[in-house]
Amino acid sequence: MEESTSREKVLKKIRNALISKHDNPYPSLDNDSSVYHELNDSLDITFAQEFTKVAGKFVYCETQSDLENNLITLIGDKKWKNIFCLEPGIKKMLEQAGIPYQSEETDFQNAEVGITYCEYLIARFGSIMISSKQASGRRLNVFPEYHIVIAYSSQIVRELKDALVKIMDEYKGKTPSFISIITGPSRTADIEKTLVMGAHGPKDLYVFLIDEN
Repeated sequence: MEESTSREKVLKKIRNALISKHDNPYPSLDNDSSVYHELNDSLDITFAQEFTKVAGKFVYCETQSDLENNLITLIGDKKWKNIFCLEPGIKKMLEQAGIPYQSEETDFQNAEVGITYCEYLIARFGSIMISSKQASGRRLNVFPEYHIVIAYSSQIVRELKDALVKIMDEYKGKTPSFISIITGPSRTADIEKTLVMGAHGPKDLYVFLIDEN
């Protein structure tokens, strides 16, 4: 019989270990309790706190009208000109608010700001889950210098596992080919341990959260 490869041997050991479970050789160690502390605040407050810790910029909006006014103020303060958006719902809102935007492929290279939705917000880490199933696709989350995410309070979940369960259930067997977790704006300190923002994506990340309650 042909000898198994090293990979097959390792996988066989793992399978056998999963089938034949043994008692914990270190009973004094607690392997069942969560390694995370309990979340004492509401999910929206927890997300806002954790998101700002990683240099994200959080904007709370009580209503759709608040969202439009806050966007107009931010865009005016930053003097942004080339705003790019592909999400039909957001495009309609921008038109109602009188905010000019671009959505043609020929304009993408000049995009200064990308505005997108998201799949879920993860309160524990202040993270944003996005996927390739969104109208914004893969590029709009990483190419523009500034990224604005519009989310709703119903999209906030407690843990990463909760977001994964929900997205699998939402697409029911047609899982997106790309699922990514964004935690704060892009950064790196690879070169001489100097922190550089926007190295691999947007240097500023905003979340506008609309309270549906």
